[in-house]
Amino acid sequence: MTKKPSLPPRDARLLWKLFVSTLVISSFTFGGGYVIVNFMKRKYVDELHWITEQEMMDYIALSQSSPGPIAVNASILVGWHVAGFWGMLAAVLGTVLPPLVILSVISYMYSLFVGNPYVSLVMRGMKAGVAAVILDVVFTMARRVLKQRSIVHTLLMAGAFIAAFFFKVNVMYIILSAAAAGLLLALLQRRRGHGSAV
Repeated sequence: MTKKPSLPPRDARLLWKLFVSTLVISSFTFGGGYVIVNFMKRKYVDELHWITEQEMMDYIALSQSSPGPIAVNASILVGWHVAGFWGMLAAVLGTVLPPLVILSVISYMYSLFVGNPYVSLVMRGMKAGVAAVILDVVFTMARRVLKQRSIVHTLLMAGAFIAAFFFKVNVMYIILSAAAAGLLLALLQRRRGHGSAV
């Protein structure tokens, strides 16, 4: 009987580190996919240096523009970047396990949670914390856009905010419009023969 090939120890350690890091991040990500942006940046960009801040912003943009949860999409991209196919699987598994377990427990004990005043107070406190984390993500991403010193990108950011906040335009239309504008800008820059910002 032939022995199945195993991953080299270094690769196995990398996959384990990737799995554990996404597991921890996912376990403490309350309040939606945008909260995970802050955790992922601090872990993968600042601490582990697996990806650059620009790559992180690109991955978040792709994750938001693709179907499915932002957290899972971002984990797929980071996992693939770090360790290829097996890295993607490790990252996705680490991302989906915590909510799967937590929601299974909550659904089983729903009757105990639904009317509990202490649980309600905890949720209110968590909402305040989540709002602060999301605000931090917004400022981080906005600062990154402003650093590019691109009038087009700055106007796109401002226009997207106005459309979403004041006119309640569907997010899907905003993303598609921004993507079309980015594609048009890239084509214009390519035609001019350089990649400098407009």
